[in-house]
Amino acid sequence: MEPSVRKHPLSLLESKVRRLALTLGPNPRRVLLRPFIPSLIVKPLPSHEPNPRVVSLYSRVMHLDERGVKAKLEEVFSDFHERHQRIHDIFEARFEQVRHLLPTDRELSEARRLLLGSYFTNEYSLESTALFNPGIMPAPDQSGVPEGALRFIVSLRATGEGHISSITFRSGLVDREGDVRMDPVSRFVHQPRPHPAARYELRTFRKKLVEMGVEPVAVDAATRGLPDHFLMSELVAIVRRVRCNPEDPSVCRAAEQALLLAQSNYTVRFRDGLDISEKILFPYAPSEVNGIEDARFVRFVDDDGSATYLATYTAYDGNLVMPQMLHTRDFHEFNITTLNGPAIRNKGLALFPRKINGLYAMLGRQDGENIHLMFSEHLHFWHESQILMRPSLPWEFVQIGNCGSPLETEAGWLVITHGVGPMRKYCLGAALLDRNDPSRVIGRLKHPLLRPGTDEREGYVPNVLYSCGALIHGGNLVLPYAVSDTSSRFAIVPMADLLRELLRR
Repeated sequence: MEPSVRKHPLSLLESKVRRLALTLGPNPRRVLLRPFIPSLIVKPLPSHEPNPRVVSLYSRVMHLDERGVKAKLEEVFSDFHERHQRIHDIFEARFEQVRHLLPTDRELSEARRLLLGSYFTNEYSLESTALFNPGIMPAPDQSGVPEGALRFIVSLRATGEGHISSITFRSGLVDREGDVRMDPVSRFVHQPRPHPAARYELRTFRKKLVEMGVEPVAVDAATRGLPDHFLMSELVAIVRRVRCNPEDPSVCRAAEQALLLAQSNYTVRFRDGLDISEKILFPYAPSEVNGIEDARFVRFVDDDGSATYLATYTAYDGNLVMPQMLHTRDFHEFNITTLNGPAIRNKGLALFPRKINGLYAMLGRQDGENIHLMFSEHLHFWHESQILMRPSLPWEFVQIGNCGSPLETEAGWLVITHGVGPMRKYCLGAALLDRNDPSRVIGRLKHPLLRPGTDEREGYVPNVLYSCGALIHGGNLVLPYAVSDTSSRFAIVPMADLLRELLRR
């Protein structure tokens, strides 16, 4: 006999949550120009050796006379110049990237170089599948903002062909009543220019390789000869030497892992004059080739009062998950570094917005099931964690995790959580931690703060609400959240009601 079906009543707090009539949805028109190699659409070429299809394509273009080259190039420009800015420069740069693959040293006309560049380029619709897992933070520039309002930046996980994820941004204003207005979104998107890290510290580098599962003896052999602080070029020379003398396969593997690790620490800079919505952080390092996932941004204020935007995210290469950290002050230049230590495992890392008792603090889900808390004297090294919260309510029996960095209030640290229950249904909850000792949980919602509504259950992954960060403004919690891993919405929660429920005994 089946149980009778009735609609589940909302809790008193949930009934006071205001869902905004605003949806940030995926837009397939926002396309990025990406390198294209025949048969390898999205992922980069695994080696620098020419393949037969590259040679065949080059040969066909070279058989065109100059008039035919110019006619085809004009057609390409006609089709695509309105869809991209500086497309001429992009084709020229793309030709230079593939020049070493082409079987010639012959000097080519500009038109033929550009046409070849276009054949090795394709459009990638970076958010054609989903625009989800949003986080929100105050913008660095608050000039010209109306009284009582706050300019914000939203980070989102954009997913396109091949389920490759990248980070994209939106901006807007929220007033003291909790009304949100989003800024117009540009149809153009741009990638930044990458730069390797200036120098790497050998001791830390070797330690990280061991944490990645590389045998210590192989690590020592593969990095022998590097100075205490080395450049990428010096590491590349060592790797080439090891490749040329493959007597010990374990040392060769260690050298390749060393190169991958070094490539995971880099800086990117956007060109001047771009709108925030035009800036895309697309996978660059080999460790990110299958996606940059679930960035949790926080405006971190250091002891001297200076502010930096930090984000933890998951780099995924299809096999290995590597936690990374992103630093920026202005959303123009971003420094990407690896996180180190045995406590850096799994996903869902979220940094507190300031030090606590002289230590950095971070939440995580090291075992995939419980929320953990960890402290460290160094931002990039985390050695121990302790379980902070376990699944204890039916709507979170499968697992719980954080939904972004904790928010500081007079009553304590507010942590937005997610819980997974029957039928893998994700709901959002909340907890309150002691301000001076966040290992003490002083409040926790017994019922969900937000559960999937009737129009929020369908999508790429059904029955899922998720967030990567909220903010407090004007007495309200501004909570962006993902809808079934497809699009994003906003909810406004009165802080007084939320704190009252959290502190209810």
